[in-house]
Amino acid sequence: MILVNLLPHREAARKRRREAFFVALGVAAIAGVLLCGAVYSWYQAQISGQQGKNTFLKTEITRLESQIKEIAGLQQEIAALRARQMAVEDLQGNRNLPVYLLDELVRQLPDGVYVTSMKQENQVVLLTGVAQSNERVSELLRNLSNNSPWLTRPELIEITGKTITLGARDQRRVANFSMRVGLKRATDVQKAAAAASAAGPSGAAAGKPALPSPIAAKS
Repeated sequence: MILVNLLPHREAARKRRREAFFVALGVAAIAGVLLCGAVYSWYQAQISGQQGKNTFLKTEITRLESQIKEIAGLQQEIAALRARQMAVEDLQGNRNLPVYLLDELVRQLPDGVYVTSMKQENQVVLLTGVAQSNERVSELLRNLSNNSPWLTRPELIEITGKTITLGARDQRRVANFSMRVGLKRATDVQKAAAAASAAGPSGAAAGKPALPSPIAAKS
């Protein structure tokens, strides 16, 4: 006997396929939502971690900037203290400069040269005096240039001839002169002496500054 199916099997198959499609679509949508949520959570965790690192770095940078400011302030204080120390050392070393100046003048003045006035401005000394001849003035310039550890760079400003009367029949021709000469600081002399000592015994003997001695009258 032949059986004939009179039910709408094609419509039923299409319905089943449609239901399967919607189920698969729903499963895919749920899977997509879960995947997006997982990715979003991962990115949020990464962002939170990076923000925490940024906050830590900002805190450390602020702390380091405050330390740098403190170090800069300490360096300024150290520089100020060193400047004060150098100023005190200069004052202590320069307080004996007038003694060294007078002592050097006594040592370096040739016979026949007399200083009539002397004026010091900072490290420059202005000398005026009388010499028996121009050659005596030249000898004084050479002595101040080569033989004195305290006096340096002598410069003749003016020299003029003058006739003076010593008696009724005694007249002499003299030279009035004025010159400026540099006066070294005590620290400069000490540095030069140290350099000469490092160069050798002969250099140490030549570069050692002379000690002040009682000033005798120059005839």
